[in-house]
Parts: sequence; structure tokens; C-alpha cells
Amino acid sequence: MIDLYQVDAFAEEVFTGNPAAVCPLQRWLPDELLQNIAMENNLSETAFYVMSGDHYHIRWFTPAVEVELCGHATLAAAWVLFNFEGHKEDEITFFSALSGILKVKREGDLLTMDFPADTVKEVPCAEEVAVCFSPQPSEVHRGRSDYLLLFDNEDDIAALSPSMAELSTIDARGIIVTAQGREADFVSRFFAPRVGVDEDPVTGSAHTSLAPFWAGRLGKTEMTARQLSKRGGEIKCRHLGDRVEISGTARLYMKGELPGLACN
Repeated sequence: MIDLYQVDAFAEEVFTGNPAAVCPLQRWLPDELLQNIAMENNLSETAFYVMSGDHYHIRWFTPAVEVELCGHATLAAAWVLFNFEGHKEDEITFFSALSGILKVKREGDLLTMDFPADTVKEVPCAEEVAVCFSPQPSEVHRGRSDYLLLFDNEDDIAALSPSMAELSTIDARGIIVTAQGREADFVSRFFAPRVGVDEDPVTGSAHTSLAPFWAGRLGKTEMTARQLSKRGGEIKCRHLGDRVEISGTARLYMKGELPGLACN
């Protein structure tokens, strides 16, 4: 049987933040089976990991595809390792074949991920992206896999209601929308219908782009952020040049088993 945990990441209490499924494995299962498990879980991400020496090989699947990087499911996987799966040290090293070395350290209740930074560049001619939103963004930027759209204020971000059919035609993993915040340093939302997630509640990986972007705008390296989804989530960010620290807490929603599947 395979253990399955559902953890609310970037959450102070259950039913907030972003739910992720976590499945510890003894060895890798066929990709088709991993994708089917993620589809059956029907959460924005399911994380699978296998212990390999002194680190853990990790992969992430939406209900539709495997993705290069996922922050909230990495945070959830680390929380499971620290609290249920016997990891004794205060730091975990994950390895992703698509994103490299990813570390998570524990300081009391707070977990801090160390991820590679993604610097975005302004794209002057991106009407096919801008026209999907009303009001339209003041700037459009592009990173490695996502667009980042800058809006005038927090109210604009909260009120956005784009067409998922239109967004699904854009050649990108997702679209980050952001503005300077009133209480947090910046706010954001994340839409990714192309990979099977209409709106992600709290997107850790998006902050690998947001932290460098706002560090340059605000002239500071340590920032607070809030994702303005229905569930909402609080994030702390620290820009470290080519790396970004992304911090948050997590809560267990449930622990179960997949009795019809064998890992070994």
C-alpha cells in the first residue's frame, strides 16, 4: 500500500492555503500510474518522492501533467517528512531532475524553501496575454515558464475574472498577476488552465519570479506576500540573488492509504 497525506501548505489552519497530496514511495512507479494518482486526487499538485542516499528525489504532477517545479507541494512534502516520515535533521535536501537542488529547513513551525530564482523580462508586445484581463495590466513580463502581469493596485488583482478558455491558449505554464499590497509588500494570483489548474490557491513557485521582481521595485530583499485566492495564503520571501527563500507553515488535513496500489 502507498501512504497518502493531504496537507494545507502556506496555511495557519486547515481549509486555508493550498492543499497538496504527498505520496512517499520506496521506488519510482510508472509515469502513467503517477499521473493517474494525481488525476484521482484532483488537487492542483501531488508530490511523489523517493529517498536516494542523503536526499530525496521529488516530482510533482497536476491532474493533467508533470510540472518542472512546485513550491506548495514541496513545502507539504517536507512537512510530512519532518512530522510523519522520520526525518530527524532540521534541513531536507530534495533533488528534481527538472529544477535541481531544492532545500527546506525547519525553524519551529516555519518551513523555509531555498529555490532557484527566476528573473522576468518585460515583453512589450504581448497583446494576446493582456487582452485576457479587464482592466488590462500596466506591464507584461515573461520568465522561464510563466507570464507576470503588473496591475495598478490590490483591488484590481482581487477583482480579476479572466476567461479560462482564453488563458488556456497562452503558451505558458501559467499567468501570475500582481500588484503592490496595502498590508503585505505585494499581492498576487496565479492562473494555469493550460496545465489543468484554473486558479492555484497559493503558488510557491510563482514567488521565485515575484520575489526578484518586487525586490527590484521595492528596494528590499525581505518581503511579505499574500495570494488573493478564495482560500488565501501568507508567504515570506527573501531574495538572495540567484536563489529565493520562500517561507510558510502547513497543516495536516488527512492521512490515508491507497490500498489497491503497491509500491514494492
